[in-house]
Amino acid sequence: MPQNIITKTSLSSLGYGFVSTENMPKGKDEYYLRNMQNRSGISYRQLSAYEIEVLVRNRNTSDDWNKILVSDAFNPELVKNCKFYGLVRIGKLEPYCLAFSDLKVPVGLYNSTIISCDFGDNVCIDNVNYLSHYILGNEVIITNVNELITTNHAKFGNGIIKQGESESIRIWLEVCNENGGRKILPFNGMLPGDAYLWSKYRDDDALLEKFKQFTELRFNKDRGYYGKIGDRTVIKNSAIIKDVWIGSDAYIKGANKLKNLTINSGEEGKTQIGEGCEIVNGVIGYGCRIFYGVKAVRFIMASHSQLKYGARLINSYLGNNATISCCEVLNSLIFPAHEQHHNNSFLCAALVMGQSNIAAGATIGSNHNSRGADGEIVAGRGFWPGLCVSLKHNSRFASFTILTKGDYPAELNIPIPFALVSNDVSKDQLTVMPGYWFMYNMYALARNSWKYIDRDKRVERIQQLEYNYLAPDTINEIFASLTIFEECTGKAYLQKTDATATFTKEAYVAKGKELLNNKGNALKGIEITANGFENTKRKVVFAKLPTAYTLYKDLIVYYGVIELLEFIKANNIKTLSALVAALPSKNARTEWLNIGGQLMPAVEVEGLKDKIKKGSIKSWYAIHHFYTTQGTKYDLQKLQHALASLAEIENISIKKLDKPTFDRLLNAAIATKEWMTKGIYDARAKDYNSEFRKMVYDTNEEMDHVMGKLDDNSFIQQQNEDLKEFKQSIANLRKGFYRAK
Repeated sequence: MPQNIITKTSLSSLGYGFVSTENMPKGKDEYYLRNMQNRSGISYRQLSAYEIEVLVRNRNTSDDWNKILVSDAFNPELVKNCKFYGLVRIGKLEPYCLAFSDLKVPVGLYNSTIISCDFGDNVCIDNVNYLSHYILGNEVIITNVNELITTNHAKFGNGIIKQGESESIRIWLEVCNENGGRKILPFNGMLPGDAYLWSKYRDDDALLEKFKQFTELRFNKDRGYYGKIGDRTVIKNSAIIKDVWIGSDAYIKGANKLKNLTINSGEEGKTQIGEGCEIVNGVIGYGCRIFYGVKAVRFIMASHSQLKYGARLINSYLGNNATISCCEVLNSLIFPAHEQHHNNSFLCAALVMGQSNIAAGATIGSNHNSRGADGEIVAGRGFWPGLCVSLKHNSRFASFTILTKGDYPAELNIPIPFALVSNDVSKDQLTVMPGYWFMYNMYALARNSWKYIDRDKRVERIQQLEYNYLAPDTINEIFASLTIFEECTGKAYLQKTDATATFTKEAYVAKGKELLNNKGNALKGIEITANGFENTKRKVVFAKLPTAYTLYKDLIVYYGVIELLEFIKANNIKTLSALVAALPSKNARTEWLNIGGQLMPAVEVEGLKDKIKKGSIKSWYAIHHFYTTQGTKYDLQKLQHALASLAEIENISIKKLDKPTFDRLLNAAIATKEWMTKGIYDARAKDYNSEFRKMVYDTNEEMDHVMGKLDDNSFIQQQNEDLKEFKQSIANLRKGFYRAK
């Protein structure tokens, strides 16, 4: 029995019947959607007898010359050796060459088979073996393409179905979980926050149904939409392009296969796709770059993200300003500002909340410890697993967790932010060092925060992304960590000094707080351990906990004072009494959530969900408007959170702030800024002072030429300048701030 079903129709049908009669609205013809899509404004006419004669002489053929419509500025001499079928409309053709980069080609249509297409002005189409059902803009260049077609059921990467299609063919993205339990429908314009809300709240059927409805409402189910290629887009030396919508100013060269895609490109950012890429069922944002053998299937790339050097992205959402090179990423939801560069890095079934960096050899997503493909990893922003890290599902990490090289034998639950986690094989224990970033790698922490802001290329910033490492989410984690430190410290001390007694959790916390506020002087020789961090019976040991406890408290004060100073500056407040009067009366340290890189109070997210279900928010556009509105509220909400945090950690009333207290807080902020700036310098200086780093250089001059001089480091110079300005701004503030009312 034949396996390939070959059907035969009359030659006269080629180029016609794109929309079948049963799928055509009453009173419409098969071109009604095409006419709606074509917004060129070109006025077309039929060919003259002379023009037909020239076209025939130039070895062109058509099934019906009356179906070739042209503009008044059409030049038949610039159409050679083409086969036309169906209704073809051609704009202005003038005797020019179009040049792009090193490519220079004459305007016109040459050596191509063209079926039912519209062309803008001064296009160049050369050696396109099969061009069917596309609308092309002005000055488009397409040369050496095997197949460029659109089907009547094209969806352009969106998770919809067309008239008469089965639900089973709908494209879903199975993010965060390999078994599809968190699947979402992709759509052009989907933001990281959209993907997170849809994938997270799986116990809310009404909400999920609304999300599906919103997606379907964005698109028309009618069959017959044509593919589009925007103005000045260049496509060359590519094989198969099918059901692809392409914006303006895109550049595609040497692609193997592009199918069922939306490729956004234009003023918001030029998108480029390079050699050897095979990309299917996805949406590509503005300003994306995809090069050299990339494989992407069922995916969304948000704007200004990159896939390079053989990367594989499957069933995943990649956030804005992110880069994946060489490695493999499956079933993941990745918030903005993600870096993953290495061929043997693997990321699977993970929620990674941005500002992350996955090192070489990392295996983030081994399901081998699970009975099914349903495990997950949830990593807060700033996640940084080291070389050859292997993790087990399920695992969860607080913000800015860094893991040392190692094969972690069991699931992890690390609630401490800014911690270094180590699998100490020699002692058969897990070691957690809170505050590692601030103690030993301040340069990387500070520079990364600056880098993400500098590299945010988004033009349309619907979601306000937070890149600062001290923000409501991390401060809340720090507060939770302080309680953990106190309980674990008190428990270790009391069990060591009185092993027979029984104590409550409150007693542990109280004793631990007392000991840690005394800088842990009584804790020498006492090992402080934690429970619930690892799914094993071995010890989890804290390192340098008393130091971290004091550091974390200093960070909360610094965060609060910085926000207070920003408020003073923004409102041009001149006196302490005016400050106290202007401060918000209601300040609360409430729960905050990271919604696609945008931080929001949890109560606001709950309100959004309620409005969606009740019908007052009726579309993704309205949800995006909510994000924008929340962005305008962020500074005030962050200030209120910071003031509440400051009041809580200092045990003061912000509305009763007096001169001695304010002075003390300013001095504390200066001290913290000083040790941060010093830490930035010292962390980088280690690379210059280490004998093992210097041993590959014969002289210091050789090292300086290779690495650059430490004193010339622009980031360090900027941090030193920022410290000077910070001190000066506080000095200026103090000069006039304590005047009488």
